[in-house]
Amino acid sequence: MLQRLREDINSVFARDPAARNFLEVLTNYPGLHALLIHRLSHRLWQHNLKWLARTLSTFSRWLTGIEIHPGAKIGRRFFIDHGMGVVIGETAEVGDDVTLYQGVTLGGTSWNQGKRHPTLEDGVIVGAGAKILGPFSVGTGAKIGSNAVVTKEVPAGATVVGIPGKIVKRDEPDSAEALEVDPARREAIRQKFGFDAYGVSQDMPDPVARSMQAMLDHMHAVDERIERMCQTLRKVDASYRDGQLPELRDEDFAEILDDVDSGCSPAEREGTATSRQREPKPPARGNG
Repeated sequence: MLQRLREDINSVFARDPAARNFLEVLTNYPGLHALLIHRLSHRLWQHNLKWLARTLSTFSRWLTGIEIHPGAKIGRRFFIDHGMGVVIGETAEVGDDVTLYQGVTLGGTSWNQGKRHPTLEDGVIVGAGAKILGPFSVGTGAKIGSNAVVTKEVPAGATVVGIPGKIVKRDEPDSAEALEVDPARREAIRQKFGFDAYGVSQDMPDPVARSMQAMLDHMHAVDERIERMCQTLRKVDASYRDGQLPELRDEDFAEILDDVDSGCSPAEREGTATSRQREPKPPARGNG
C-alpha cells in the first residue's frame, strides 16, 4: 500500500514541475486525493458493497471536484493535473502512466448496459476540456488535444484535435520510399506541431493546404511511376511512339504553391522549398 502511494506521488513529481516536496503533494493535490479515494471505493465495489462505494465516490467528488465512478478501472501512476471537472464513467478503463487535465470527460453515448465508456491504453495524455465518448480504445501513447471531442477509436501514437476529433499526427506515417517523394520533403512534413494540453499549437497546419500537399505528392509519385513504365516499354518495343507532353511551368502553379506553403508550419515550408530547388524537371515521355 505504501509502495503504491509512493509510486503515485513520484508520478506527480515526474509530470508537474510545480510540485516541490512530498508533503505538499500529499496534502494539496486533489488529483492524488481522488485517486486514493477511488482505489478504496473500487475495492468496495468489487466486494459488492456498491452503496458504500458510491457514497465514498460522492464524498470524493465533493472534496476534489473530480468524479470517478467506483466501477472504473484505473491503472498505475495515473495523474490528474488540477482536476476540477474531470468525470470518469463506470465502464471506463485507464491504463498505466495516463495523464488527464482539468475538465476531461470519459463518458458514454448510450443508456444500454455493458461497456459504454472508453478505454485509455498506457501513456495516453488527454488535454484540458477534452471529451472522449463511447466504448472504444485510445491507443498507447496517443494524445488528445484540449477541447477535442473524440467519438471513434484512436490509433497508438496519434494526436487528435478538433470537434469532431481528427487525427493530425500519426506515430508511423507512410514512408518516403512508399510514396516515392523526396525524403527531405517527407521528413519536413513529418515535423508537424507539438501537443499542447491547454490549447492549439501556433503551427497547426491548415487541413485544406495539407490535402493539397498530399495530392501534389501523389501526383509526383504517379508521374515518376508512369515515366518508368514508358521507359520500359521503349526498351521492349522499338516502335513505341515517343511524344511530348504539355510543359508544366512553375509560374503557372506559383499561386497554388504559395497557398500550400501558407498553410504549412515553418518546418514544412522550409522542407518543401528545399525539395523544389533540388527536384529536377521530369523528362518528356511517350504518350502511347
